[in-house]
Amino acid sequence: MRPFRTSFAETSEKVCILARVETGEAHGWGECVADVEPHYSEEWNDGVWAVIRDFLAPAMFAAGDVEASDLASVFAFVRGHPMAKATLENALLDAELRAAGRSLAERLGAVRERVECGVSVGIAPSTESLLEQVGGYLAEGYRRIKLKIEPGTDVERVRAVREANPDILLSVDANAAYRLADVETFRALDAFDLLMIEQPLHHEDLWEHALLQKEIRTDVCLDESIRSAADARAAIELGACRIVNVKQGRVGGVLEAKRVHDVADELGVPVWCGGMLEMGIGRATNLALAALPNFRLPGDTSATNRYFAEDLTEPLVLASDGTLPVPSEPGIGVEPDPRRLESATRRVERLLEDGA
Repeated sequence: MRPFRTSFAETSEKVCILARVETGEAHGWGECVADVEPHYSEEWNDGVWAVIRDFLAPAMFAAGDVEASDLASVFAFVRGHPMAKATLENALLDAELRAAGRSLAERLGAVRERVECGVSVGIAPSTESLLEQVGGYLAEGYRRIKLKIEPGTDVERVRAVREANPDILLSVDANAAYRLADVETFRALDAFDLLMIEQPLHHEDLWEHALLQKEIRTDVCLDESIRSAADARAAIELGACRIVNVKQGRVGGVLEAKRVHDVADELGVPVWCGGMLEMGIGRATNLALAALPNFRLPGDTSATNRYFAEDLTEPLVLASDGTLPVPSEPGIGVEPDPRRLESATRRVERLLEDGA
């Protein structure tokens, strides 16, 4: 993995859980988007492992001849844990589609063969470094630049990027780092013709986001606040946002993500596909989702080489026009390379339906 800075720290390692579900007809893959520590959400890898092993997988086995579309109700006795649930649901759905010879994109209702890609740029050590990074990504063809911001590293950095690139699609992501009392900062950001301000306030506070949206011209986008289609409807109806970031792992899988898409479309709000440092399995899943009609803004599904020197799957390569292809093969359309998978695997646990 290439060294890079996330919202929380610099890293050069990606540790995640992959689930392989085997049915009588095919196998499928799901990639968990949780991290090693509960920074972004309350879920983390060791917790996900335990929840899948001790609760979700036994419930799936006990349900018998169950389909992916049934798993939300099968898993309902476990409160929360959408990332763990998404891992199994996506894997079972992949297996079903491989057996049927259908792509995930077709199953979800995709209308594009390629999707527009943006890139998320972490907080750089200096303005000069930030401008250099942004220039490099624009040269590669990315169609939208998103800048991470935090108190004290916001207005002047954004001003510098906008002055250097007056015509690009530019947005900022606060990762809930601000309070409503910081409204003057957001009013200052209004001057830079931003596409959106993503998740400025605490993830549980839709009401204060609604108050903030009334005070600024720039569209508020919600990310961490949206964990389901019901959340999306509540946020939009309250006026807490005008754009929604859909992360399928955060909402419990691609089927719930499709429902979030549909609710936003019904209410006239555009959505876009967020990224969570996924490897090839998760990245291919996101591309199928991002090909739906209401994904009207470039997402964060960057090319493989944005993060990884070598992925478990074949790399997804950004075209010069800033797009990535939507996999069209059955299921998610990609498969881990057995050699790479074996060399990268730290731990394996096999769960069997008969408990053996």
